[in-house]
Amino acid sequence: QVQVAESGGGLVQPGGSLRLSCAVSGSLPHINNMNWHRQVPGKERELIASISGISGENLYYADSVKGRFTISRDNNNTMYLQMDNLKPEDTAVYICLIVDNFLTPYWGQGTQVTVSS
Repeated sequence: QVQVAESGGGLVQPGGSLRLSCAVSGSLPHINNMNWHRQVPGKERELIASISGISGENLYYADSVKGRFTISRDNNNTMYLQMDNLKPEDTAVYICLIVDNFLTPYWGQGTQVTVSS
């Protein structure tokens, strides 16, 4: 059974930084792409960053985070989201989505990020 688990969320002041991790475990076919979404109560879930390609060369960032967030991954099926210059509007639950080569989605439970002074 595949498990996806996020970590690294917390409370940070505006202008601060956090690094989120998304660890994938279990019997998983080859990964096609890895993604970070975020969810604010009352709003639609938003795709904010994506990484794909053999060397992770294909990157996508939403305009709302471009230039401040950096997505990456390692060889152990762990994905990261480095978040710099955080703003109050970045407050959300950050959720990881893994898609395998059969296009099967695996969602994590999410980790809360709160940006407040």
